[in-house]
Amino acid sequence: MTIRIAFPTIAACLLLSVPALAETFEVKMLNRGEKGTMVFEPDYLELEPGDRIRFIPTHKSHNAATIDGMIPDGAAGFKSKINEPFETGFDKDGFYGIKCSPHYGMGMVMLVKVGKASLPESYRAVDMPARAKPRLEELFQRASNP
Repeated sequence: MTIRIAFPTIAACLLLSVPALAETFEVKMLNRGEKGTMVFEPDYLELEPGDRIRFIPTHKSHNAATIDGMIPDGAAGFKSKINEPFETGFDKDGFYGIKCSPHYGMGMVMLVKVGKASLPESYRAVDMPARAKPRLEELFQRASNP
């Protein structure tokens, strides 16, 4: 009788201790998309800690890189190689501003929210190209009004 009780109890404990499976999201880097030229699609994602993004350059000359001043404190930034798919994980709660380095001046940006976070006001003060600013402002609005 002890084995009958012990086995279901052990099985239940093992299932409860398994962490939730992380998801991997695909983001395309495009010359032209639904929102115009030089865009990430999607340009806004909400992730859980541990989720990953796979950036896919569907056209030549794109990369993905964090924007200086737009990553959570203590988080590591990243910069992928041009023309190469790139996958990275997001473990720290907060917001990550991401750009395509060659096309940042053309407004090629996206925003990623990880976990339960509020958008830091300091992100609005980051120096950025004129064409990136309205796109990021629209993403900030979307992040603030889910």
